[in-house]
Amino acid sequence: MELTRDSLYQTVDAQYQAHKDSFEEISDYIFRHPEVGGEEIQSATYLTQVLKKYGFSVSNPAVQLPTAFMAQYGTGTGLTIAFVAEYDALPGFGPNGGPGHACGHNWIAASMCACAICMRGAADKLGCRIQVIGAPAEETFGAKYDLIQAGVFQGVDFVFQAHLDEFNSLETLSLAMNSLEFDFHGFPAHAAQNPEKGINALDAVIIMFNSVNAMRQQLPQSARVHGIITHGGTATNTIPEFAQCRFSIRAKTKGYLAEMRRRLLKIAEGASLATGAGLKYRDYENPFDDMINVKCLTSLCQHHFEDLGIGGFVPEEQYPGSGSSDIGNVSYICPTVYCEIALEGEGDPVVVHEKSALALVNSPRANKLMEKVVRAYTYSAIDLCLDDKLCQQAREEHRKTVEMHQSEEV
Repeated sequence: MELTRDSLYQTVDAQYQAHKDSFEEISDYIFRHPEVGGEEIQSATYLTQVLKKYGFSVSNPAVQLPTAFMAQYGTGTGLTIAFVAEYDALPGFGPNGGPGHACGHNWIAASMCACAICMRGAADKLGCRIQVIGAPAEETFGAKYDLIQAGVFQGVDFVFQAHLDEFNSLETLSLAMNSLEFDFHGFPAHAAQNPEKGINALDAVIIMFNSVNAMRQQLPQSARVHGIITHGGTATNTIPEFAQCRFSIRAKTKGYLAEMRRRLLKIAEGASLATGAGLKYRDYENPFDDMINVKCLTSLCQHHFEDLGIGGFVPEEQYPGSGSSDIGNVSYICPTVYCEIALEGEGDPVVVHEKSALALVNSPRANKLMEKVVRAYTYSAIDLCLDDKLCQQAREEHRKTVEMHQSEEV
């Protein structure tokens, strides 16, 4: 058969129809074996076994992440295209309070593996490399950050991932986030007999909260700061010698987050100076970056989605979400397409992180949507392999957008 765009699309379609039952089995297996972040042993083992059966070579790319994996097909010198799978479940959504896939990561794992498997024939003809990067713990500590530090995404040209949600979006908003823990060390004394001998660490925490509240008045609407006191003393008649608090800060861009971080650290230093308490701080979670949307890539995917009957995509400026995800970190490393696709039940859209999602994320409706996502993404990947000019345009747009988001002015 002549190597044409349409013939390559047809190769993908034929692969999907030939292995459709296997893809649905992947989703069902992961759904019925839910595991929380960092403990996805059964899920990771199952996924790697499936991918090996389809001719992928599999490795563990990060020793500190035993449930992460990287599977690759093809040894050509063309593009390297990665489909990122997630498979951790949410705690508290399963039977007896156990984990459950109320966020549809079972569907993500199946869809991304299906994309890679269906691309094998096209990869042979195009000389490209196809990867499935298994990324654990999206719901908890954000292991994609650790995979980036391990160099897993170096050499990847383009990344794809999809997620079920209540609306369609190819230009998502994911806030950059840092989570910091502050320790204040004072000096104990009897609060009634000789308070003048003490240094009150709790006062430093309270001053910090009051100062953060003052800072909050001058933050833009897209910025968020929220905190808790994790230790405030042991007895009311003893000057607290140790107090601890945690704050998470979020911003629309990585650049503005850096400015918020500087201000938060100055507040902590001020609280230390005001009370005389010693200060130590640390990042107690991985940092999350905001999402870099490459519009020439989202337009390419949107064209294919619309041809498949999926439309009504929410533009970036109207995106209603305000959470954070480690896919944002990946989007800073290489051009990334991250779409959210509406899955409707009986007249109502699925709302992830709610129990109602459990009835939909492993349903025939979800499986039908999987096929459309696989076709739209693989068609887009084929287009990139056939169009050097489009690839260069995407890389240049990505570079400029990253630079803009890293500036403090945005």
